[in-house]
Amino acid sequence: MPRTSNRLTFAVLATGAGVFSMLQSLIAPALPAVQHAMHASQSTATWVMTAYLLSASVFTPILGRVGDLVGKKRTLVAVLGALVLGCLLAALAPDITVLIVARVVQGIGGALFPLSFGIIRDEFPADRVSPSISNLSAVIAAGGGLGMVLAGPIVGALDYRWLFWLPVGIVAVAAFVAFRYVPESPTRARGGVNWLGAALLSAWLVALLLPISQASGWGWGSPRVIGLLAAAVLLFVLWLRSEARAASPLIDLRVMRLPAVWTTNTAALLFGAGMYAVWSFLPGFAQTPTAAGYGFGASVTGAGLLMLPMLVAMFCSGVLSGRLQPLVGAKALLVAGAALGAAACAILAAWHSAAWQVAFAAGVFGLGIGLAFASMANLIVHSVPAAQTGAASGMNANIRTIGGSLGAAVMSSLVTGRLQPSGLPAESGYTEGFALLALLCLAASLAALLVPARGATGRGATTGPGRVVAGTPGGTERAVASTATSTSAAASASASASTTA
Repeated sequence: MPRTSNRLTFAVLATGAGVFSMLQSLIAPALPAVQHAMHASQSTATWVMTAYLLSASVFTPILGRVGDLVGKKRTLVAVLGALVLGCLLAALAPDITVLIVARVVQGIGGALFPLSFGIIRDEFPADRVSPSISNLSAVIAAGGGLGMVLAGPIVGALDYRWLFWLPVGIVAVAAFVAFRYVPESPTRARGGVNWLGAALLSAWLVALLLPISQASGWGWGSPRVIGLLAAAVLLFVLWLRSEARAASPLIDLRVMRLPAVWTTNTAALLFGAGMYAVWSFLPGFAQTPTAAGYGFGASVTGAGLLMLPMLVAMFCSGVLSGRLQPLVGAKALLVAGAALGAAACAILAAWHSAAWQVAFAAGVFGLGIGLAFASMANLIVHSVPAAQTGAASGMNANIRTIGGSLGAAVMSSLVTGRLQPSGLPAESGYTEGFALLALLCLAASLAALLVPARGATGRGATTGPGRVVAGTPGGTERAVASTATSTSAAASASASASTTA
């Protein structure tokens, strides 16, 4: 593909994935405004976040697999169209029910992550694959941060509906350009979609994420939470049996067992817990009135600006990681990124009395996110057969989301579990929560040390569009290749109460 075509393709992929990532965080700070405008209860309003999370979790790996089978460009255009429809429906929603349905449709856009990584692997020259994946990961990470920064000004100057009107035109143009100019990937998986496996995957993800995201309202010991978590375990076991027996599994379990894959996914689970919890709770901390003995009484816009150092740092480090990877390797970058996340959370736990301290810690965490996001994507993409890129990277994004949900739920329990007489959270909840997140990020860094040293370049590395080199000792890669077979719950304290999503 000519370099100009590479650039146009990357621009389309970055636009779609960046907008979807922004929609993940854009609505969280505006949730109280949505609740008030639509006269909804707090528990109902949280479904605006939960529906999006569940939908993305279900569609990301399934459509990643569909893209591997029928063509990544064709699936990409369909997913972009669904994202446009979801944003349009949300902008016009007359009530909270329609808005929740619109968020389900928007969640289909989660498949943009694995599809984009797959297209880059299939179409770009070998020497541009890793830098391009790093740059795209930087855009995805920055999109999440940008949503937190832009939400306040957009709602303040216009209306919450413009959070959805603005992406409509941008994504529609991206869909048109993708249809006209993005080439179809030559690499296809064989077989079909294991629809039983897809149904079971969807069922256990919903049974797991739903009680986690709603546990603060339902209660961790409630029959609904316990029953759904038990169902998630049972459905997960049934899903494993279905995938192991299927001629064309949705997720090839042999790929998931590759050392570079399971170790990277473990790091993704742990780091995702810390990352999404920080994204969800740091703005709420900044918005806490100073009368609580901590916090800065910031507005939604002010809290977003406090997150600006994180946004800038994650984008810069994400782009830089593409240049560093050939020198130090993706494994080292993942270890360093998770370690920086641990350091940032430790700083937040120990020093958070001044705005500059929080801004500094946010910047450090941003550096970690940029390095970790890019390195995880590169490790997965280069560790699996080309025909499994979409499904494998989709599961990595899902595992990171599951970790994020767990981290946000635990943080929510700590923050909202101890309330002052005024109804505001006690400072100790935040302190203990940030300390726990530091431990989770440290565990992610230790898990990353287990990633095989050749994980980024040996197993399944591409030598050109659509070609794979078998580089796994013992023939594991050849055995796998022969089959040819990317939120979070949020909670933030406001002046009057805590809103949990």
